[in-house]
Amino acid sequence: MPKARAALGAILLGLFAASSNAAIARAATLPAPPLGRWLSQDHDGVFEIMDCGKTVCGRLVGLRYEGVMPTDKAGHPQCGLMMLTGFVRDESDPKRWDGLILDPEKDRTYHSEIWSPEPGLLKLRGYLLIPLFGETQRWTRYDGPIGRDCHLPS
Repeated sequence: MPKARAALGAILLGLFAASSNAAIARAATLPAPPLGRWLSQDHDGVFEIMDCGKTVCGRLVGLRYEGVMPTDKAGHPQCGLMMLTGFVRDESDPKRWDGLILDPEKDRTYHSEIWSPEPGLLKLRGYLLIPLFGETQRWTRYDGPIGRDCHLPS
């Protein structure tokens, strides 16, 4: 009987080790969130996407504008505005992150997904109820200058 228990213990230990190694390997192969600076599709804004604890978030750090800095609906400057919030890894597609995006002029948030299908490219899809009713934008990695007051050079 002791040999049977020892054999059972060895089998269970082996199964535990194998499942732990598989979980570690899966976690190591998950793509990292698309952190860094991204230029919007229309080239009128730069967003800094960063790690915000258990979520990923992003703020507007560069803006193309003339004259006075654009403001949100409450009159606050858009520069530095946290516009991407609460992004967590999508359980059904670990390459995507789900969260919210703010439209500062309407003071309205929309559901959103971000993912990076290739280096230097970020896709952002904002939508109302389901992704089917939305729009996808293509953002590119940005490493250019940002002037005083978030001003992007022309």
